[in-house]
Amino acid sequence: METVAILVDVQNVYYTTRSAYRKNFDYNGFWAAATTNRQVVGAYAYAVDRGDEKQRQFQNILRAIGFEVKLKPFIQRADGSAKGDWDVGITIDALEAAAQADIVVLVSGDGDFAILVDKIRQSHGKTVEVYGVPKLTAKALMDAANRFIAIDEALLLG
Repeated sequence: METVAILVDVQNVYYTTRSAYRKNFDYNGFWAAATTNRQVVGAYAYAVDRGDEKQRQFQNILRAIGFEVKLKPFIQRADGSAKGDWDVGITIDALEAAAQADIVVLVSGDGDFAILVDKIRQSHGKTVEVYGVPKLTAKALMDAANRFIAIDEALLLG
């Protein structure tokens, strides 16, 4: 049985699905699609912690599905800008996952990850599947993946 590691950029998938479809991502449906006939060796959901109850409930749902939820505090800067980026954390975990899994699944449309996907494929010889909203996913990321899976109506709630 193939092994799989899953890494979800929660903020990216939330904003892209809301922008493109005005709907939320179906994490249960995604889990079923990404893990069928595969052994999960790691599953991580990366989110920004704003400390509200609704968010905590959502994080508990992710944990119940099978994700380890990794949180970073939301930082509001004095100039009004905000920070809560997980790119470095996702990159480190993805490289570690590539040592354990046959397949690395990344859920994000962020083009910054194209270099990471190339590295996992070329240096580690692993298969990388990228899930993203087609019109909001960087072409470089889609091209870098072995397989791009569109987040469309089949992976949305409602």
